[in-house]
Parts: sequence; structure tokens; C-alpha cells
Amino acid sequence: MKNLSTILVLAVLITCCVTHVRSDASDHRYNDGDAVPLYANKVGPFHNPSETYRYFDLPFCSAGDVKEKREALGEVLNGDRLVSAPYKLEFRKEKDTEVACRRKLTKEEVAQFRTAVKKDYYFQMYYDDLPIWGFLGKVDKEGKTDPSEYKYFLYKHIQFEVMYNKDRVIEIGAKMDPHSVVDLTEDKDVDADFMYTVKWRETNIPFENRMDKYSQSSSLPHHLEIHWFSIINSCVTVLLLTGFLATILMRVLKNDFMKYAQDEEAADDQEETGWKYIHGDVFRFPKHKSLFAAAHGSGTQLFTLTIFIFMLALVGVFYPYNRGALFTALVVIYALTSGIAGYTATSFYCQLEGTNWVRNLLLTGCLFCGPLFLTFCFLNTVAIAYSATAALPFGTIVVIVLIWTLVTSPLLVLGGIAGKNSKAEFQAPCRTTKYPREIPPLPWYRTTIPQMAMAGFLPFSAIYIELYYIFASVWGHRIYTIYSILFIVFIILLIVTAFITVALTYFQLAAEDHEWWWRSFLCGGSTGLFIYGYCLYYYYARSDMSGFMQTSFFFGYMACICYGFFLMLGTVGFRAALLFVRHIYKSIKCE
Repeated sequence: MKNLSTILVLAVLITCCVTHVRSDASDHRYNDGDAVPLYANKVGPFHNPSETYRYFDLPFCSAGDVKEKREALGEVLNGDRLVSAPYKLEFRKEKDTEVACRRKLTKEEVAQFRTAVKKDYYFQMYYDDLPIWGFLGKVDKEGKTDPSEYKYFLYKHIQFEVMYNKDRVIEIGAKMDPHSVVDLTEDKDVDADFMYTVKWRETNIPFENRMDKYSQSSSLPHHLEIHWFSIINSCVTVLLLTGFLATILMRVLKNDFMKYAQDEEAADDQEETGWKYIHGDVFRFPKHKSLFAAAHGSGTQLFTLTIFIFMLALVGVFYPYNRGALFTALVVIYALTSGIAGYTATSFYCQLEGTNWVRNLLLTGCLFCGPLFLTFCFLNTVAIAYSATAALPFGTIVVIVLIWTLVTSPLLVLGGIAGKNSKAEFQAPCRTTKYPREIPPLPWYRTTIPQMAMAGFLPFSAIYIELYYIFASVWGHRIYTIYSILFIVFIILLIVTAFITVALTYFQLAAEDHEWWWRSFLCGGSTGLFIYGYCLYYYYARSDMSGFMQTSFFFGYMACICYGFFLMLGTVGFRAALLFVRHIYKSIKCE
């Protein structure tokens, strides 16, 4: 109860912390003529979402001193770098073709803009915390087959249309004037007058619903049909799998129980076969018990982290363009749940009669964060080389290190001490013999790799349709807000993972193979490997990402995410298998 209350307190703290960003983000009221903040955020190739640069890395002109907006941790992690834009949009003040600034572009600057237009660069701004998107220019390919004949143009006139309700900004749209352009085709100096037009329209949309425009884009009828088809497909898979395996296992186990009951009434010298034959070995502790306990602890922490993220998503914290809220929640919740990893790993390690619990605790702390830290160091170096906004400033790195040092590590140690002192014993219904039985030769399809392939395919088949939308949101510009459907898919994933692991564990024990501990963990976590395989398919077949930086970011961070899924689902699979094994061996008399 004490641990449960602590978790609930942490959940409340996190919810308050992140929703504070939401409530204070942009509840502004304005009078006529008041200055409404307009920030330029970043620019970058449209098809490479990780490769973004500061707005003024391109030679745009500025109307005065450029002021940087102070940003939260999550915004910096998201690659946002907001600065004051050259356009002035006062509340309810219309403007017609007003010159924001003038600039004479040199040959080098013309070439820089031409390269940006060639790569489909877009810009992103925020007006009263409402997003604005647009492309920098266009390529004229009409009637031309040779790329050297293409003409490149830079848009220089942006037309804003702002909707308001009384004294609040409700919506903003921006479109580029296709007839007001600067020719970038030749390397020569050109004069550019950057202009803008502002139109205001009144609307009845209440301020509280102004973000619905973005949320509803992922809830369009044809999208919802696909999502519900995915849900129905997954549910049918679960029902068929559950019904089939339950029927098989129930019948087989019933026959086994009846046979073993008859054997006990018959002569004692009759030789045992099947899973009862290995009752003296089935609870023999696994090899590399410290690593196994650390993986179990890390997986439990990641499972807890996922549940908290879903809780925040379902209450509406991660609404569209709530900049950095998800990253802030991930960092803070991971830090606060490190005590769960320490407690689970050390407690389980001591149950497995481990003695060096300090080393186990260190291994637990590094098992997930170690690969993540190494991946981050490499990718951050790549981002610095590209001068991209994905490169974290030194101050942000210091903040993350302080969170790790002052929050994550102490909680991990406290959890480890609590786990060591819990005095819990491993509940084994059968005594373990002194010497292990020899495992009989097994056919190739009963070895680890084929079993992992079978175990990972079914859970993956239940989620692969939803995976596309998640990838298109994380590694693209699609908005994803249907968290309720995603949560249902996650529950289905857990059920299928648990059930298929239990089934494979039974077949393994029936073949008199008692080394089921690691096998159940590997089979449960194998879905993470299938997800990484889907990454290859998505990158080459469903996206237009290119370049070393975007490729390394995609495969690097997806490797960390899939590794996290491996640990989390491996823990789920092992826990389900442990409950099953305890249950069936409790039901028989073990000598």
C-alpha cells in the first residue's frame, strides 16, 4: 500500500507539472492594436523531420533585434528554437502588402536559398501558440525534362488570415503568394522585399476549442474506419488465439493432471514423462541471474512509464502542438520511476539467492540508460556537425545530468535498499534437485530463435496497422490524437504477448526442457525486434527520408525505442509464464 500511494502521488505530481504548461501556454486576452507574439521556430527539409535548423540560419532579413524566447526542457529536446519573427501582427489590425524588411541577397545567399527550395524546405512559426506552416519557395518544372533547366523561386509575400472571438485569437492560416517571388535560378545578387498581408475575421468558435482543428485531423471518418478495422482485426486475432490456446491447454493439462493422478495411484516405480518429469529442475534459477533481474527491473520501470504516459494522454495533456510536453513527461516520469526499477530488480535478485546486490543495482541503472546515452552522444555529435536544432545546448545537457544525478540515481539506490530489505522469498511449489537433468535433443523449431520468431509475429500482427500512424506522426507531420484507440491496441498487445509466451513455455516444458526463464523473456520481448524490422520497411517503402543525419536519427533512436519494448514486453512475457508455471506445479504433488 505504501508503494501504491507513492506511485499515485508521483502521478499527481507529473500531471500537475505537465498540465501547468498547458494551462499557462496561451490564455491571452488582447485589446485592439495590442502586439500579439509571433515567433519563428525552425526551417528544414519537409521529408526529414529530424533535420531542422534555426529560422535565421537562412539569410532572412529581420525587422530589428532578434529576441530568443525562453524555452522549457521539453521544447529544447523537441528541437524548438523560437525567436521573434520579422512580421508584426497586432490584434485586429489589418495590413495590405506591407514591407517587413528589405535585403540584398548575395550570390552565396541566393545559392543557399536555392538549395533550400530544391530540398522542399518548410518554415514553422507560432502566433499566440498557434502553429503556422509554409514552404519557402517552388520549383518550376513545367515543360522541362532536364533538371538543369528547372527554375527556382523564393516566396516573398506571405498572407495571414487570423480569426478571433471577442478578445482572443482562435485560428490563423498562412498562404504564400505564388505571383510574388524572387528568381533564384542564377547565381547573381538580387533585391528581395519581404512583404506580408494580414486579414482578420470574426468567428464563434470558443477559445477552449481552438485546438480541435488539429485534433480532428486524425479523427476524420476514413481514418477512424482504418483504426477501428485495426482494432477489430486485433480483437479477432486475440479471441481466436485465446480460444484456441485455452482449449488446447485446458484439454492437455486436464489429461496431464488425470494421468499424473493415476500414476500416483499406480506403482511408484513407473517412469514419469512430460512436464512433471522435470519438476525438480523447473524452478532452478537461471544463468546470469544478475542480468536477468536487471532486465526484469528495467522492464517493469518502462511498463510503469508507459502506463503513466497513457494516463496523461487520455486526460488530454498531449494536445497537438503542446510543444515539448511529451518529452518533458518522459524525462520526469522516467526519473521518478527509477525507484521501481531498483526495488524490483534487487528484490528479485535477492529472491534468486544473489549476493552482490550493489553490482546488480548498477547494472539495472545502466541496462537501458547506457545504450540510450551512447546513442545520444553519437547522434548529438552528428547534429552539432550539421548545426541542426536537434543538437542539445550545453546547458540542457547539464540539466539532464543533474536530473540523473540528483533524482534518478538516489531513487534507484533507495529502491534497491528497500528491495534488499524486503526479505521476500521465491515461492516455488516444488523443491529443486541438487543436480540438473540433461535436456533431451530438441528439433530445430523448438530452439530459441524459431520460438522467438513465432512469439513475436502474433503480437506484431495485432499492432502493425496502428504502427504506421504512429510512425507518420513521430517521423512525419501527421497529427495523432486518438490515444483511446492506441491504449486499446496496447492492452491487446499485452494480452497476446502474455498468452503466446505461456503457450510456448508449456510446449517447452512438455518437451522436458526446463530452461524456460530466459526463453520466456526473449520470446515476450521479440516483438521489439519485429518493430525494428518494420522500421526498415517504413524507411525504404513508406517515407522519403534521406541523408546521413536523418537516417542515423531514425535508426538510432528507433533502436533505443525497440530495445525498450523488448525489455518491457519481455518482462510481461516472463511474469505471465511464471504465474502459469507456478499454477500447474501447484496442482500436482511434487515429490
